[in-house]
Amino acid sequence: MAGLITRFAPSPTGPLHLGHAFSALTAWDLARAEGGQCLLRIEDIDTARSKPAFEAQIQDDLHWLGLSWPEPVMRQSTRRAAHDAALARLQALGVTYRCTCTRGDIRAALSAPQEGAPLIGPDGPVYPGTCRHAGHDDPTAAIRLDMARATALTGTIRFTETGPLHPGPHQFAPDFLTTHVGDIVLARRDIGTSYHLAVTVDDAAQGVTLVTRGADLFEATAIHVLLQRLLALPTPAYHHHRLIRDEAGKRLAKRDESRALSLYRAEGATPADIRRMVGL
Repeated sequence: MAGLITRFAPSPTGPLHLGHAFSALTAWDLARAEGGQCLLRIEDIDTARSKPAFEAQIQDDLHWLGLSWPEPVMRQSTRRAAHDAALARLQALGVTYRCTCTRGDIRAALSAPQEGAPLIGPDGPVYPGTCRHAGHDDPTAAIRLDMARATALTGTIRFTETGPLHPGPHQFAPDFLTTHVGDIVLARRDIGTSYHLAVTVDDAAQGVTLVTRGADLFEATAIHVLLQRLLALPTPAYHHHRLIRDEAGKRLAKRDESRALSLYRAEGATPADIRRMVGL
């Protein structure tokens, strides 16, 4: 892929662990093999949990692994104007609505006997549409995507996967998106945007041609490609890699500090040791 641009995009809400190292090294290796670039983006829209100390540790750990990236580093917290502009465009298309439901409201609606077992989509339990036609005008309410209206504009969405787990072309029909993904949140009350909107806008802004990330985000790709179509943004290729798991088979989390890179470093591990630990 000539001119390949990929990225590693951690959130500074905790220390990097072996799973992060595998993702960063995978992106770096893919870019190096093609003579391309691997960017670093700090996804710090969750300002309540993001800490400068974690960001500093992230960059220090990545440099220790032997990675480098163009400067300046993009920080999502500085991108509010771009995220707001994308949200305004979606509102102008008539594919959004305001939602006042709390998580408790959604759980209660989905647990009603007549609803049966709730469907779980890439954004969690599929929203039952409680506020879809309510006409709320509360400016502090969350903003959701009306998936039925959105897919009426986009039709079937398609993307190409280059990773080893799901290689080849993929497509998602409107009926699948409305039923199994549902009306996802575009902007949250507390942070003004959402992961789905921010990552879509910022990948395009950075000219990313290959999105490299974990297999747990494969299903979310349907959301991101849909937003690209609505916002007239290019669709990159995708590379979803395997996840690094613990002895019990659970994927590593930031709360699992026993796998933190800083701990391995303190115990005398080398970058080559880390590569071996994650199977590279």
